[in-house]
Parts: sequence; structure tokens; C-alpha cells
Amino acid sequence: MAYLTEPNFNEADASHCTLNFCLFTDKNVGRLGCVGWLLVIISLLFIALTFPITLFLCVKIVKEYERAVIFRLGRIADRKPKGPGLFFVLPCTDNFVKVDLRTVSFDIPPQEILTKDSVTVSVDGVVYFRIHCPISAVANVSNAHSSTRLLAQTTLRNVLGTKNLAELLSDREGISVSMQEALDEATDPWGIKVERVEIKDVKLPQQLQRAMAAEAEASREARAKIIAAEGEMNASRALKEAALVIGEAPSALQLRYLQTLNAIAAEKNSTIIFPLPIDMMQGFMQKK
Repeated sequence: MAYLTEPNFNEADASHCTLNFCLFTDKNVGRLGCVGWLLVIISLLFIALTFPITLFLCVKIVKEYERAVIFRLGRIADRKPKGPGLFFVLPCTDNFVKVDLRTVSFDIPPQEILTKDSVTVSVDGVVYFRIHCPISAVANVSNAHSSTRLLAQTTLRNVLGTKNLAELLSDREGISVSMQEALDEATDPWGIKVERVEIKDVKLPQQLQRAMAAEAEASREARAKIIAAEGEMNASRALKEAALVIGEAPSALQLRYLQTLNAIAAEKNSTIIFPLPIDMMQGFMQKK
């Protein structure tokens, strides 16, 4: 578990937290009844009689990235969490739960998933989330962090089960966005905001890897043969055009012959050349 950023618990989060809490609680929140108020009064009298010793029991401190949810006689005392800084609790009647608002990350264990085209792959990922409503995170779920981890695993299976292998390998960003939206919607009643979901690795079976490699190699060889054939065709067309030009001007063949001799003589090799005039071949060409 890693803590990444400082929390940003603004007024919008506070109002959303209050609305979210109201949807999942009854109308008697904060109402202690006659017996409850009697116990509160006794607690206040105890504080007054033992002051200032009980001051150390009443004053609590929470850090900038924490909030405190106070329970008074088992009921949530206020619709808004306390903090950061100092706040007061009543001894014997109040207890509180600290909630960390920083962004938390966790790894999704590798999941064996059957894709839409019946291919088994192993996929893992990472999720970044934070608590934006401390009251809902305490009152609506027993363990918000553990529940989010388990939900992330099932969501990964459900989302990837609707994708084929090609989409899984090429559209990771779209899959991450779909998972983030699904997780955020499911964890909103728990007071959790899923900020980001990333697919880390997709592991294919060894046989499938070899088959895909063989397919890719065959495809590359086929493209290479097509390119070579196109080159040969273009070269033959160029030679045909050159032959037509040389046939129109017989002296061009003699110039080409001299150029070839010049190119061979420029290199340091042991090639022996016996020049043969082209005119000697005209007699044979006429007989043919």
C-alpha cells in the first residue's frame, strides 16, 4: 500500500458526503432520546468535577489528511466529519474513528480470464482510490479498503470477459476507463472515489505466443516476396525501355560498352578484359 498525494477534501466533497450519508441512514440520526441526554449530562458533570484532568481525555487531534467520525452512544453525532486539528469528545459516551483521505494504490493480483474469443490470458493491474466521504466509508461498509480490492478483481474479470484478444492488446486505455467508471459507480455509496485504473501486464500462453510469432513471420515473408516481385517487374520494364532506346540509336550501345569498361577498370581486381569491337558482331547479327 502506498500513499501518493495529499487529500483534497473541499466543500463539494463535504456536501456530497452529507447527501450520500442521508441516503443510507434513517431520520433518527443524532437523536439520543431521554436516556441518552441523561447520560450526556452526567458526562458533562463528570468533566466539570474532574477539570482539568479530564481535559486530556476530551481534546483530540487529527492530522491534515485525516478526518474523525464521532459516535455518541452508538450514533453518529454530526453529519460532517471533524478535523483537521483539535476537536472535543465526551468521555464514556463518545468514541471516534479516524479515516485517512490520502490516495491509496494497490495491485490487482493476476487473474485468469477467458476472453470473448475463448482465449485464456492472465491480466493484472493497479488501482488508485481515495475516501471522499469519511462518514459513508465508516457507516456503510465494514472495511472499505478490502471491499474495494475484492470488487476490483471481479470488475477486471467482468470487463475483460466482454473483450476479444485483439481489443485487449490494443485498447488498454479504453479498458482502463471502463473499469474506472464501473468501480467508481459501485464504490460511491461507500464514500470512495476511484481516481485511476491501469492494466499492467497481459500474459499469453506459450503455445499462443509461438502461434502468433509464426503467423507474424509468415506475414512478413509474404510481404517481402510481394515487394521483391514488384521490384523485378519494375526492373524488367526499365530494361525493356532501355533496350528500345538503344535499338533506336546503335551508337548508344557502344557508349554503354565503354562505360562498363570504365567501371570495371576503376576497381582494383584481377579481372582481365579483352575488348571486342561491336562491329565484328554485326555480321553474325545480319545472318540471324
